[in-house]
Amino acid sequence: MNSTTSAIYNILEWITKFAYVNLLWIIFTLVGGVILGFYPSTIAMFAMVRDWLRGTSDLPVLKTFWKYYKRDFLKSNLLGIFVNIILAMIAIDIYFIQLNMNEQLTWTYIPLFAFMLIVALFLFYLFPSFSHFDLKVGQLMKNTFLIMLISPIQSFLIIISLVSVFFIMRAIPALFFIFGGTTYAFITTWLGLHAFNRIQQKHENT
Repeated sequence: MNSTTSAIYNILEWITKFAYVNLLWIIFTLVGGVILGFYPSTIAMFAMVRDWLRGTSDLPVLKTFWKYYKRDFLKSNLLGIFVNIILAMIAIDIYFIQLNMNEQLTWTYIPLFAFMLIVALFLFYLFPSFSHFDLKVGQLMKNTFLIMLISPIQSFLIIISLVSVFFIMRAIPALFFIFGGTTYAFITTWLGLHAFNRIQQKHENT
């Protein structure tokens, strides 16, 4: 097998893996009735992407996905409760502002949008942190928030990468359904691991 053929084979193999894990993410979300399945399925997807990025890419996909899904089922749903509460607060605020639209409430958009940006950045690191650190939910959320605060470069790169991917998938919507979840997980985990490693190196040098 020459180098060109080998490269094509590797690309096709990774395309297949991305599509397969994305399909498993959707299927296992539905298996859990969406409400109970979304967070365990998402965590399993992020855990698999983390394995790939750390050089463990030859694990059986279905068996490994199922292992992570079962292991973190309760913990991920507990995390999901807190995340859903935060998202519900944002939704209620937006609804209230739109319902009472007037000039006196216009200023409230500024702190609301600032809060939404912070939550978005927080979520970028939350799932990679869950799959990387073995922490209780409360400590995990605190740790994730601190990592977000001290990683502005990684946050900027995540935003740029995701915006670029969004416009590509907007032009070809089928890509979203085939690779959407795993692409998001890959970008945030890849840049998140850079942030984690940088923080760990600083900690070791002090």
